[in-house]
Amino acid sequence: MSTTRELRDRISSIDNTLKITNAMYLISSTKLRKARIELQETEPYFYTLQSTIQRILRHLPPDFTHPYLDVRKELRTSGKEEEYKTAIISVTADKGLAGAYNHNVLKKTEELMAKRPKHKLFVVGDMGRVYFHARGIHVEEHFHYTAQNPTLHRARVITGRMLDLFEAGEIDSVFIVYTRMKNSIEAETEVQQLLPLDKLDPSLVKLPMVSNMEEFRMRPTPKAIIDNIIPSYLNGFIYSALVESFCSEQNARMTAMDSANRNGKDLKQSLAIQYNRLRQAKITQEITEVVAGARAQNNGRR
Repeated sequence: MSTTRELRDRISSIDNTLKITNAMYLISSTKLRKARIELQETEPYFYTLQSTIQRILRHLPPDFTHPYLDVRKELRTSGKEEEYKTAIISVTADKGLAGAYNHNVLKKTEELMAKRPKHKLFVVGDMGRVYFHARGIHVEEHFHYTAQNPTLHRARVITGRMLDLFEAGEIDSVFIVYTRMKNSIEAETEVQQLLPLDKLDPSLVKLPMVSNMEEFRMRPTPKAIIDNIIPSYLNGFIYSALVESFCSEQNARMTAMDSANRNGKDLKQSLAIQYNRLRQAKITQEITEVVAGARAQNNGRR
């Protein structure tokens, strides 16, 4: 049975932990508000660019081919995913204490790695680097300081690296594993193929109501347009994925810290009740001993 001193020490320890979890909750809420503003500011550009790509893909000549839009010729007829040389970008956090946020991303990454044995792994976030290093999995490159500070410049660095490898023929496809916020409460881990773009993907070729009436000219050539617009699209998507992941991380940490605060307060209340009962029993015992001693002394005098 715990003593009053041990209970006091445990209550004091919980108080100190609650100060830390409450501070982390407030910091995450501030970062989340800032990241949401950045995401809202970039969404109009990204959605407009995506709409433009949809229009371009709808009006491309039927026989048009481009490396950014088609799988490698030698793999086109094989149908074997394990033959593809794949670059995998795994977006994790730099810190833990965010619930299942990092675990979900790492699990999806490992599933994709199992499907694509010929892969190059690129990691955003220190949690992913530590995880794969502990399991002896080679990381091709780790993009430092990107998870906690997603910027367009850092997104351009990642995009440029992927395009260089793709154009050099060292990789045949690029995938990104990140966490998307479905709403203000729920987040979902997603795997998205960035290169090559699938011309048959419904999200890229969906037809609007006025698609048959629009007039669309591509100058100077469709190839020149694809050469310029796809890198911008990739950069916008990667930046959006980084910001979405950052928002999801802060939201997951807020949820985890809020749960820790509630559990800590419940545990503190339970220990306080136990402490008061033990203290009351100790006081009662002392009073009983004093009364019994005084009674024995009176009996001795008689």
